[in-house]
Amino acid sequence: MANVFANKKTFKETFQTRVEQIYGIKFEESTPHQRYFTLGTLVREYISSNWIETNEAIVEGKHKQVYYFSMEFLMGRLLTNNIMNLGIRPVIEAGLKELDIELNELEKIEADAGLGNGGLGRLAACFMDSIASLGLPGHGNGLRYRYGFFEQKIIDGYQVEVPDKWLQRGYVWEVRKSNESVEVPFYGYVKVEKIDGREVYTHIPEEYVRAVPYDVPVVGDISNGNKTVDTLRLWSSEPTENEYPKNMSAVEYEKGVRNISEFLYPDDSTEEGKILRLKQQYFFVAAGVRWAVRQHKETFGTLDNFMDKNVLHINDTHPALIVPELMRILIDEEGYDWDSAWAITSKTCAYTNHTILAEALEKWPVRLFQPLLPRIYMITEEINRRYCLELLNRYADQPQKVAELAIIGHNQVRMAHLAIVGSFSINGVAQLHTDILTQIEMKDFNEMYPERFNNKTNGITHRRWLLHCNPELTALLDKEIGTGYHANTFELAKFEEKINDPKVQEAIASMKHARKQALAERIYREQGVQLDPNSIFDIQVKRLHAYKRQLLNAMHIMYLYNRLKEDQEFKANFHPQSFIFGAKAASGYYFAKKVIKLINSIAEKVNNDPDTNQLLKVVFVENYNVTYA
Repeated sequence: MANVFANKKTFKETFQTRVEQIYGIKFEESTPHQRYFTLGTLVREYISSNWIETNEAIVEGKHKQVYYFSMEFLMGRLLTNNIMNLGIRPVIEAGLKELDIELNELEKIEADAGLGNGGLGRLAACFMDSIASLGLPGHGNGLRYRYGFFEQKIIDGYQVEVPDKWLQRGYVWEVRKSNESVEVPFYGYVKVEKIDGREVYTHIPEEYVRAVPYDVPVVGDISNGNKTVDTLRLWSSEPTENEYPKNMSAVEYEKGVRNISEFLYPDDSTEEGKILRLKQQYFFVAAGVRWAVRQHKETFGTLDNFMDKNVLHINDTHPALIVPELMRILIDEEGYDWDSAWAITSKTCAYTNHTILAEALEKWPVRLFQPLLPRIYMITEEINRRYCLELLNRYADQPQKVAELAIIGHNQVRMAHLAIVGSFSINGVAQLHTDILTQIEMKDFNEMYPERFNNKTNGITHRRWLLHCNPELTALLDKEIGTGYHANTFELAKFEEKINDPKVQEAIASMKHARKQALAERIYREQGVQLDPNSIFDIQVKRLHAYKRQLLNAMHIMYLYNRLKEDQEFKANFHPQSFIFGAKAASGYYFAKKVIKLINSIAEKVNNDPDTNQLLKVVFVENYNVTYA
């Protein structure tokens, strides 16, 4: 296919023609959404040849691959990301301008893909971008949620959840791959038979759910000649092509199937909610692991070298069931003995720990886990039994230590312990975090497996979070150190040489003011709160949760307000401050929702007090997401 983005004339003509061909109307009559969808289609088609070449090169080169399993991929708008990484933004902007169309207006039409809620999902998105930009073979594995976390409205200070129908008008970037669907089993029982002197286990499921993959291209930065396009595979739950379960009506079954990929993080305050979350986790793990195994067998014909050519990455504890699922495939379907299967599994899996807080390290009650996933529970139990023998050998005189470190304890399956025991690499996401893991929270595991623990400090992709969203700083850097850092971030270190240059300091101050002004204008437009760009902006944006400490910040604001009212000397020396919050609280999390109400009540009080409102402002921005960022 000819390069439609070779120049603005070719692009403009092709764009107009395609709008008319797709929608059967004159270009002048087309809507902004039709124009956006056509532009997205042209970009996706432009990507496709590199996407095909990348997949062929992986197979032909027999390269090692990473499969990155995550419950969240907070991708934001992909039109922005893709045309920037492809280097075609200037051509598109110029062509659209001649048609009297603003590219920014078309970009705004794309809904933020509702596949995440916070840092975990944004980290996964940045990793996928960076993997592709480094030319590495990597695949994301997640769930194709029909509704995002939710769209947040603030009414009378309270959070109100509105369904985030991000898929309502179609998603131009995805490609449905029905031919690669798999059937995922739940409930039922395990049949044990002796065949040729060997015990053979067969899971006889009570119900199946069909996992249908939708592939989204992840485009790498091409500025260094790279043409890699990796894949984000999202699994959608659909009714099975096998028999429906006999113990429920077709309506009940189909509703239950839809629920699996309906919402991100369903409310797990009930038994039904807990079962649904566990179903979600096994559903995308089982489908993704089988995809990796099938791809490997097609290339190599054997799984003996699976650990040499694949890494299955567990992003937080949600996908920890990768460990027993890979064991199940190796033992039950491929005929490996336990020791051989464990050697492959424990050298294939890797685990990123995101938090040291016990409440965030998932534990599933055995009474729910065992009936839902009978064969997976049997394997987890056997992993635990063998691991506990190792613990008993090490802590013969400390039985309580064995109970503390076991994978199954107090009638719960501890997912973090399962991930640690089954992985060859375990990392924290900042040096301080990793130090706390290895020296305090997971000290015993680190002493048992010192070679496994390591640190990987989280980063963000500077193409999006600098080159795209901060044109003022980008222009300054280009002028002072050149453009080499666009492809090689290490070149940013050159800017340190300018640290004492008064002109650069002045330019930095001007850049910061421009960014603060832009944010202040948006907040005034949407929230009606006027912020002083010369004030200190104190911004806390993250998921609303007790351990994120938004309440502590709110109490600090209350302290400042009271002090300003009572202490004239303090007031006379106080530099104006603006506190900006952005966060969503899980719909069933009562405490977090009350904190949102508290912050908005504080804002109402503080912002309307003429005695202090030139010095102190508070705003809670509505429906914060990647695009807002």
